[in-house]
Amino acid sequence: MEICFRSGVTVELVKHAASDADVIWAARVSTKGENSLADVEADPERSRGLINFLMRDRHGTPFEHSTLTFYVRAPIFVFREFMRHRTFSYNEESGRYRELEPEFYVPAPERKLVQVGKPGRYDFVEGTPEQHALVTEATKEAYRQAYGAYRRMLDAGIAREVARTVLPVGLYSSMYATCNARALMNFLSLRTRREDAAFPSFPQREIEMVAERMEREWAAVMPLTHAAFEANRRVAP
Repeated sequence: MEICFRSGVTVELVKHAASDADVIWAARVSTKGENSLADVEADPERSRGLINFLMRDRHGTPFEHSTLTFYVRAPIFVFREFMRHRTFSYNEESGRYRELEPEFYVPAPERKLVQVGKPGRYDFVEGTPEQHALVTEATKEAYRQAYGAYRRMLDAGIAREVARTVLPVGLYSSMYATCNARALMNFLSLRTRREDAAFPSFPQREIEMVAERMEREWAAVMPLTHAAFEANRRVAP
């Protein structure tokens, strides 16, 4: 099987039960009781102020009455960071039960390579053409050797769960990740870098690529909630 090298990620919103109206009826139960159910079909545009109030004053539970399921394909090292967010539910493909495809991550030319500063207060700057060439050559060589060893073991009858031990974290994996809007906002506040955010965050670029695509999908189904999140400087309620 031919080895594939790529520098992108795949993110799809495959299923959701999420809308701005969900926030509204969940919040209004506080004052309207069972009558808040009448707001399920309410025009959320008329309640923009309520959503902004909830976000601003960090009344977070109304944002939990939604679900979003994303399909994500990204390098394994991204998933290891992703799964620190324990408010998500995950199911990932298994190298015990299927033969893993030879798809590996190679940083794109625009990926900044050089770290400057101290941990906690560092930044990344552009690499030289020579550094980019070295990264591309070294990663591809390592991937070819690792996948070749994996294939030799499989061909010799070695169990998949044993053969996979030689594969690096630059291998692509796939998973479904399910969350509610509040959990997603917490994830986005930590895994995207924005100059206007109330609290600075410095995520690794590859997980930020995933987060940016997740945010675009979410903003399309909950535009008022997303706008309130932005207006309140990306602080999760």
